[in-house]
Amino acid sequence: MIKLNKFSGMKDFLLLWSSQSISILGSSLTSYALIIWVYQQKSTATSITMLSFCALLPQILFSFVAGTIVDKYNKKIIMLLGVALSALGTLTVFILFTTGNLHILHIYIINFLLSFIGAFQNPASYVAESLLVPREHYIRASGLQAFSGSIISITSPALATALLVFGGLSIIFVIDLISFVFAFVSLLFFIKIPSLQTDGRKGKEPFVKRCFDGINFLRNNNALLQIIIFFSFINLLSYMTEYGIMPAMILARSGNNKTVLGLVSSFIGIGTLVGSSIVTVMKPPKSKTKVIFISLAASFLLTNELWAIGRNVWVWIFAAFAGNVLIPFIGVNMTTIMRTNIPIEMQGRVFAARDTLQFFTRPLGLFLGGFLADNIFEPFMKTALPLQQILSTVFGIGKGSGMAIMFFITGTVGCIASLIALKKSKYRELDT
Repeated sequence: MIKLNKFSGMKDFLLLWSSQSISILGSSLTSYALIIWVYQQKSTATSITMLSFCALLPQILFSFVAGTIVDKYNKKIIMLLGVALSALGTLTVFILFTTGNLHILHIYIINFLLSFIGAFQNPASYVAESLLVPREHYIRASGLQAFSGSIISITSPALATALLVFGGLSIIFVIDLISFVFAFVSLLFFIKIPSLQTDGRKGKEPFVKRCFDGINFLRNNNALLQIIIFFSFINLLSYMTEYGIMPAMILARSGNNKTVLGLVSSFIGIGTLVGSSIVTVMKPPKSKTKVIFISLAASFLLTNELWAIGRNVWVWIFAAFAGNVLIPFIGVNMTTIMRTNIPIEMQGRVFAARDTLQFFTRPLGLFLGGFLADNIFEPFMKTALPLQQILSTVFGIGKGSGMAIMFFITGTVGCIASLIALKKSKYRELDT
C-alpha cells in the first residue's frame, strides 16, 4: 500500500491532476469516436492520420510565442481560457453533428484550432505542476500522470465503443462537455497556483528576444539539446506507425472489427497502467538516461515487431501490453530530467522550445505514415513481384500487410537507434 506521506505537500496538485484527468477522459472519448466516424466515411489511413496531423501542427508552430507568454502572465488564467475554448470547440462539433452538417473538413479545422489553444495551455500546465509539486516528488507526480493516462487509455476505447452502440456520438459529446465544466470549476474555485517571482529586467526585454530564450538555454546545455533532438527522431518513427496508422492496420487486418481495435487500444492502456504504477511507488533510478534508452529499445522490439508479424488479436494484445509497460519509464524520467535541469522561471519558454524541436516530427511522421501506407506499401503488397511474395510469407497478404512492413522497419530502426544512444556518455550529464 502507498503511504500517504509519500504525497505530502501535493494537495493542490492532486486536485489539479484528478480534475484534468476527468477532462482528458471526456476528450479521449470524443477523439476515439471521431476516429471511428472518419474511418467509416473514408476507409483510408490518411484520413485518420490527418486528424492527428491537424491536432499537432499548431502546437509546434506557435510554441515559441506561447512559452514566452506563459512565463510572463498568470498561468491559471491561461489554463482557464484553454479549458473554456476547448469546450467551445467540442460544442461546435456537437451542433454540426446534431444538425446533420458535420463533415470531415470541419473536424480537421476544429482540431487545428484546439491545437493552437493547446500551444498555450500545455506549457502553462507544465509550469503550474512544477510550482505545485515539491522537487522531491517530481518522479511521483509524473508517475501519477502516467497512471491516469493509462486508465484513460484502457477505459476510453471500450467506453466509447459502448456509448456509440447504445447512445451514438451525441452522448459522447455531452459527456465531454460535462468533463470540461468539472475541470473549469475545480481550477477556478479550488486550486491555488503560487505566483512566480521573475526578474524585472527580463520582463523589459524585447518580446522577440524572450521568445528565443528557450532555444538559447538549450544551446548552452548541449546534453539536454541532444536528447531532445534524439527524441524528435523517435517521434518520427512512432508517429509514422504506432500513433498514426495503427488503428487503420488493426481495422484492415481484422475485417473492420471495432471490438478488436478496442481490445488492442485497451491493452495499450493496461500496459501503461502497470508501468506507471511501478514508477509511481518505486525509488527513483540513479541513472535516468539508462532507464530511458533501455526501455525505449525494448518497447520498439516488443510492440512494433510483434504487431508487424502478428496475424491475430492475441498477438496484437500481447504486443500492446508488453511494449507499453515500458512507456512510463521513458516519459516519467524524461519529464523529471527536464524539470530538474531547467530553472522554474524559464520552464514555460524551454518546454515550449522542447515542444517545437522534439515534436515537429510528429505531424511529419503522421503525414509520411498515411502517404506511404496508402500509396507505396499497401499497393506494393497487391503486386505479384518476387519481393512481394517473399515478404508475404512473413507479413501476410491482403489489406494491412503493407502497413505491417512499415511497423517492422520502424521497430528495427528505433531499437537500434536507442541502443546506440545508450552508449553515448554525453547523456550521463543529465543524471546529476
